[in-house]
Parts: sequence; C-alpha cells; structure tokens
Amino acid sequence: MNNIVPPNGVDEKLSSIESIIDGLGDVGYIASRRIATALFVAKNLTKPILVEGSAGVGKTELALSTANWLGLPLIRMQCYEGLDESKALYEWKYGKQLLYTQILKDKMGDILSDTKTLDEAMVSLEGFGDMFYSEQFLEPRPLLKALRQEHGAVLLIDEVDKSDEEFEAFLLEILSEFQVTIPEIGTIKSEKPPLVFLTSNNMREMGDALKRRCLHLFIPLPDEKLERRIVASRVPDIEERLRHQLVAFVQALRGIDLKKLPSISETIDWARVLLLLHADSLEIDMVRETLNVLLKFEQDIESAGKEIAELTRKANQV
Repeated sequence: MNNIVPPNGVDEKLSSIESIIDGLGDVGYIASRRIATALFVAKNLTKPILVEGSAGVGKTELALSTANWLGLPLIRMQCYEGLDESKALYEWKYGKQLLYTQILKDKMGDILSDTKTLDEAMVSLEGFGDMFYSEQFLEPRPLLKALRQEHGAVLLIDEVDKSDEEFEAFLLEILSEFQVTIPEIGTIKSEKPPLVFLTSNNMREMGDALKRRCLHLFIPLPDEKLERRIVASRVPDIEERLRHQLVAFVQALRGIDLKKLPSISETIDWARVLLLLHADSLEIDMVRETLNVLLKFEQDIESAGKEIAELTRKANQV
C-alpha cells in the first residue's frame, strides 16, 4: 500500500528532472532523461501524458512506479471496446434507489397525510425525487474517483487505443479542464488534478483533439546499456556476466525478422527463468528450451531456432 504524502511532498519530488530519475530508480524503474522530462513538464503544465510504444516496453509500469514513488493512490481504468460513461465516470446505485423507493412507498400515507390537494401532494413529494439523484446514490467510477482525491492521484487510462472514438471524445473535457458535468448534480472540478497517463499500443490512430491535450512520450525498445541497467534493477541476484550475455543475446535476437520482437518485459522474465535454472552462462540447449519465454509465436521460435547456436556463441563472447 502506498504511503500517502502531503501535496507539497509530491511537488518537491517532481521539482527537477534529476530528482525524477533518481526517485523512479529508487522504486526500480530506470527512466531515461526523455521520460523524466515528460513527467516534469506534465506536472508543471498540468497535462496528461500519452505514452506510446510496443507492448512490454514499460508504459504501464511507468504509471505504477510513479504512483509508488510519489506515495499517491493509483487509479487504473482498463479500456476496451464498448467502454462507456457509466463504467468510466459514474453510475447510480440502482439497488439502493429501489430500496429507498420501497421505503418511500411504505411511508407514503404519513408523508401525504397533511395535504389536501394534488398540488400540495406534489410539492411534498418533489424533494424526495431530487434525493434519488444526489451524492448518496452516486457510484463513482475511476475517472470521477481520480478527480476527487484530496491530495491528488495517479490516473492510468490503460490501452486507450482499444476504446471507441466516442469514448475518446468523452475524455476531452476531463483531460483539458479536469472537471466533469453530471446533469443531476452539476459540474465537479478537481481541486488537485491527478497526474494522468494514457497508454497506447498503436492499435488505432488517436484523434488530433486528444493528442493536442496530451504530451507525447514514445518509449522505444532499450539499447544494450539501458537494458542491462533495467535487468540489474529488476533481477538483482543475477550475476553480472550472465546479465551481459543474456542482454546481448536479446539485442541480437531483435535483429532477426520476427513477428513480435522480445520486449524488456520478456528480457526480465527470461533473466528470472535463467536464475531459477541456476544458469551461470548461456548454453545452447537451455536457450532453445526457454526460447518460448522470449518469443510468443511459434513461427518466430522456428525462425530464431535456426540461428540459436550462432547467437549464443556471440553472446558468450561478451
């Protein structure tokens, strides 16, 4: 569980690009200067970050690590086709409304006992009608929860490219003004706007209106030096020599024509597998037997299998 820190504590942590790099490193996320700069600008300009890149490069992990480091609640909304306002923003507690309707029905005689005309009865009942669409019957969903956090929050709108264009348009008011309008209640504006991350795997092109409201951050596959640092952070028990070898192997593997290149998340998983198998260096048979950790398609495994011996030999020379 995150230790909630006061707002000024969050501001201090995000006061410089260097402090962001160091702070994320403390919770195991090795951030490039580009990532830290985007986070610094987003905080100071109160802008969401649209994080793009292939699956497994650390887009979602960036939001998780930021929340962990800042001590803010993480509010996550997983997007999917057909996602609508009732699941993302709010809905009414229909069960509770039905219960209160039954109670009102049972008490109807007492409520109307002093009324003599239909107009008087309507006036007496009018207040009860408004009550059913008040705060006590409101069920906040992720977007509304994030806007109402007293000390702020990290809002993760994950895989926004899987949602419909209508939902993307619905997000515009929230991301530009950090407020929402509920017809029965009015406009709710965030006192402490959340730090917002939207992630996209580029399943579809995002609209210009959404992009204008966001800072754009593309996270590429890491180079060899950065990948070694990430593996060292996430799998600290693995020996340095083996870490160099496995990263060199993965980097070379990405040079093959594959349907899906192994991402950093697969590299980390493979490092954990090698550690589990008590490996002290790369061996051809072991690499072949664990290749399914790195590659997710059989045709890729078959393509890479033809070059396993040569790739392993070169990696062991590192």
